[in-house]
Amino acid sequence: MHRLFAFVLAGTVLLGASSPAHAKRPVLAEGSPLHGTNGINVGPDGRLYVASFLGNEIAIVNRKSGAIVDRLDASDGIDGPDDLTFGPDGSLYWTSLIPGNVVRHAPSGEITEQFVAPGVNPITFSDTGRLFVALDFFGDGLYEVDPELSAPPRHIASNLGFLNGMDWGPDGRLYGPIWTQGRVISIDVDSCTGAVDPEVECDLQTVADGFFIPAAAKFDALGRLHVADQNGEVVRIDIETGEKEVIAELTPGLDNLAFDPQGNLYVSSASDGFIVRIKPNGQTHTIMPGGMIMPGGVAVTTEGCGESVYVADLSSLRTFDGDTGAPLGVERAFLGQSDFHGPATVSADGSNLILTAWFSSVVQIYDPATATVLETYSNFVSPLNAVRFQGDIVVAELGAGPGAARVVRRTGGGSLVTLAPMTVPSGLAVSGGDLWAADWATGQILQVAAGGVTLSPPLVVADGLDQPEGMAVDLDGTLLVVEVGKRRLLRVDPSTGDTWVVKKHLKVGLEAVTGTVPTYALSGVAVGPSGTIYVSGDKDNVLYRF
Repeated sequence: MHRLFAFVLAGTVLLGASSPAHAKRPVLAEGSPLHGTNGINVGPDGRLYVASFLGNEIAIVNRKSGAIVDRLDASDGIDGPDDLTFGPDGSLYWTSLIPGNVVRHAPSGEITEQFVAPGVNPITFSDTGRLFVALDFFGDGLYEVDPELSAPPRHIASNLGFLNGMDWGPDGRLYGPIWTQGRVISIDVDSCTGAVDPEVECDLQTVADGFFIPAAAKFDALGRLHVADQNGEVVRIDIETGEKEVIAELTPGLDNLAFDPQGNLYVSSASDGFIVRIKPNGQTHTIMPGGMIMPGGVAVTTEGCGESVYVADLSSLRTFDGDTGAPLGVERAFLGQSDFHGPATVSADGSNLILTAWFSSVVQIYDPATATVLETYSNFVSPLNAVRFQGDIVVAELGAGPGAARVVRRTGGGSLVTLAPMTVPSGLAVSGGDLWAADWATGQILQVAAGGVTLSPPLVVADGLDQPEGMAVDLDGTLLVVEVGKRRLLRVDPSTGDTWVVKKHLKVGLEAVTGTVPTYALSGVAVGPSGTIYVSGDKDNVLYRF
């Protein structure tokens, strides 16, 4: 899996979302057809097979048109796929990053799997039919796996520094990028002893270095090595001299590579979900557009006479014109840092924004005008949402283990005060001295504070909702709640508990990958000063405007 990076550099890919023809249409902006594009390969049928980790699927794509012709999902054994390859018999193999499994889908339709270790990520066959995988992010190592997934995996090396998308060279060595070291290496896999220091215990050589964060390395039919760097560069390497040539500059956040029999190179993007084809002559063409890949929290600010809508897209922070849906910016300045892997929620904080990242357990105060992180708080465990309340930061914290979930207030002095125990806290909403919180698991909307005073116990405002997530206070003082379980937007009168349906059939409720948080993207809602309501639809990667 691939962290995501840098402001837009260049090129041939359309960033952000397409604008609707009319501003009054419910869908204000549309994102990628997939929830990020990760591992990519050309199948025996000539189609592209594309793993989408966040989307929990493998898409089968027409490599000429970019149209998705079929999908493999949970019913096919898919669970957070990251990389994929094909065996000599035509079997499709993929890795499930968090569960740590290698899965085989045989031509007969039989599905088998084998546990290797959490973090199992890149996967490739040698020219002689041997199968190899490596670990990233949740582990660090290289293994040989029985293609029948019968014999136990054979551990080859540890502490490589996260060996990512890899391929076999014409010299019979395994080539791949080292994620944390900015270099591409080659290994004689049969020279390794499995000891702690692969530099000493393996015939390991540096092929080229000086990369930003290299994510994948693949050979073409002429034996030339190509590398996808997360800064957006696609680089060709002469493996004899180490000389590098940049053959394309795309949008940052690149993930993987695949060649077809005609020598066309296909590039995937974890952060934008696009697929770009690079012809042998260097011409580039986007066959699948990029954009939002997992829209979550939403915040609105005013820019002159108009409204700017910020969407936390897990890999980036996107801004749209609230009237036209035109993309105004994609910010990834914080991506690639070890302390933050992209925002899942965003809330307005005056001219600043409050961002939360459950993956890295970070809450940040961010100044969009200067693209600067002003404050970082890392003393929360899986923060799912955060808002400003009476000058302090209030966080919906999932916590670690049963009974740890809560709504917690970080005071100006830095101490943490529990305002309310929760089961799975999700949406937060503030109006003056009043604070409300939604519980995704119990279906309750709770008033946590009234007139600046913490309520103990909290007051149950509404009950029986089906997975409430994002929440906001409308201009009339009622609460707007995204009820994900029933795919609708509700209005709740906090004084009476009366509830009305505002909109139905929202494309929300993207199923969480195993090992992630229950709220996952946390579909958000925000109200602009104009009274316009904005809602994110994580399932179809859309932003609604009502």
